[in-house]
Amino acid sequence: MQKYKILKSSLYLTILIFLILPLIYLVINQYLYINNSTNNQQFIHKNNDNPISNSNNIMPPRADTKNTYLKRSFSGPNLKHNNEGIPVIMYHSISNKKGNEIQLSKDLFEAQMKFLKDKNYTTLSLDELYDFITSNKPIPQKSVVLTFDDGYVDNYLNAYPILKKYNFRATIFVITDNVDKYSHTINSYQIKEMSSNGIDIMSHTEKHEDLSTLNYDNQLYTMKTSKKFLEKILDKKVNYIAYPYGRWNKTTIKAAENSGYTMAFSTSGTWTDKSDGIYKLDRVYISSNFDLTEFERRLTNRNYNNIHSKNIPSQ
Repeated sequence: MQKYKILKSSLYLTILIFLILPLIYLVINQYLYINNSTNNQQFIHKNNDNPISNSNNIMPPRADTKNTYLKRSFSGPNLKHNNEGIPVIMYHSISNKKGNEIQLSKDLFEAQMKFLKDKNYTTLSLDELYDFITSNKPIPQKSVVLTFDDGYVDNYLNAYPILKKYNFRATIFVITDNVDKYSHTINSYQIKEMSSNGIDIMSHTEKHEDLSTLNYDNQLYTMKTSKKFLEKILDKKVNYIAYPYGRWNKTTIKAAENSGYTMAFSTSGTWTDKSDGIYKLDRVYISSNFDLTEFERRLTNRNYNNIHSKNIPSQ
């Protein structure tokens, strides 16, 4: 009898163990899943804050934003044609650091964007600018192009949220050798996200070389290398380039054309118009030393006195 009771107890214990073990397994598995998910989220957040990353960590653009920003056709009154010019604004860094005129504070940049919004300006993509210049496709009288040089991480952290707030289009000319390397420059993930949300990513050469000091072959190399790098990340054509320092020499235009670019920008001059030439378009420099009055003057007066560096082509 005693032996039977022991066997019965053992049987109950065995059944109980078989019932409890799956529950323990489920609890442990759920804990590991939650913990792993939390770690992944922390990694992604950290990766957004710190642009040093590996390209294998790039997340694809969200399906709801892909191909949203297409070229527009403008109609109705108050349009202009390419016998008139357009301001192409040139920014660099949007940062609260002081002591460098290319670093605009977030508040100043926001005030300028609010000014554009309040005055009913239309921000154009570079594709729309290209069609305006080369094909005389009309654009609104109050049109502007927003560009940023170099590819600072604060373009993503500070300028990008403000641009999205006002539903503005813009372009960042990126030094590709800096991508995924430094804490002060944008990474591949940020490039893909912005490209899917109305911010064009274009070339600023591979290493920000002064093109006016390079021979044809070296210019061709830095332009092609930069173009291929960005096209691999973005999975689309990169057609436009901004010359570092705004400088070029007699072979630069040939190198740009043979690299596959269809439009290029300098840093000199005032408003952009077709008389500049499609491979040396002017831009309007904006300094952190300018107040809103000066910003408005440069935005509305094509003949302002540009105090930024003038480009003198090397011979």
